[in-house]
Amino acid sequence: MKNNHLYILWTNDNELTAEHMVMMYSKNAVLRNWWDKVTVIIWGATSKLVAENTNIQNLIKEGQEVGVEFSGCLACAKNLGTVEKLTELEIELKLWGEPLTDLIKIGEHILTV
Repeated sequence: MKNNHLYILWTNDNELTAEHMVMMYSKNAVLRNWWDKVTVIIWGATSKLVAENTNIQNLIKEGQEVGVEFSGCLACAKNLGTVEKLTELEIELKLWGEPLTDLIKIGEHILTV
């Protein structure tokens, strides 16, 4: 049986897209059992949006409370100066290049926004 884990690769720094797609879908996907597990991968410009936008930070906390997992690209966070803030928000940081490549190669469920 295929893994029922959804990865949302979030690279878009648009606040409306974040609020009305990434946060809304990831939270509902967990609450309504559409997926067994949901991981949102914060990559690129999104790292800066998360670090600077309190509305998005609050939505992330709401997602975390219902079980959405958030993980960020460590290289992006270093380059954009957001490591401290993302860590404060309890967002896991790691080098995502190789793990993402592996997920793609094995055909995991990845939604890119």
